[in-house]
Amino acid sequence: MEYTGSQYIGEFVDGRMEGEAEYILPTETKYVGEMKDGMFHGQGTLYFPSGSRFDGIWEKGLVVKGTYTFSDGLQYDAKNWHYCDSYDRRFYTEICYGLKPAGISQLTNMDPPRKIPPGYYDCGDGFYNPITRIVKDYRNRFLRNAESQSH
Repeated sequence: MEYTGSQYIGEFVDGRMEGEAEYILPTETKYVGEMKDGMFHGQGTLYFPSGSRFDGIWEKGLVVKGTYTFSDGLQYDAKNWHYCDSYDRRFYTEICYGLKPAGISQLTNMDPPRKIPPGYYDCGDGFYNPITRIVKDYRNRFLRNAESQSH
């Protein structure tokens, strides 16, 4: 654990992680479920920092089957996936709550949309200020400096 930066909270059998447990990765992704012989084994859920989750059945560390659910509640279904395909371009919140009246178009899945400070750009994980060339997350914490482009 000390080498990977992970954290384990759970039971041990013969010195190996086994039983009901929580395994927290350095990326803040968290597994909650059954372990056997130091591996994910049985029923378990991966919780991602974005708020999404993967509920699955694991066998010796590998996924046997499972369901991915986005943070807004949309579940991914490989066989019957109809979200944002060539036939239906609505956002998931529009599917759930209906379309807005003409002139009040929805530009993102988030409703109401995120308020972008004047002069900034939303770059997916935060706001970019072209004057300072800094990207800050949506809570106004420093994320990174923008890379300079060579011509």
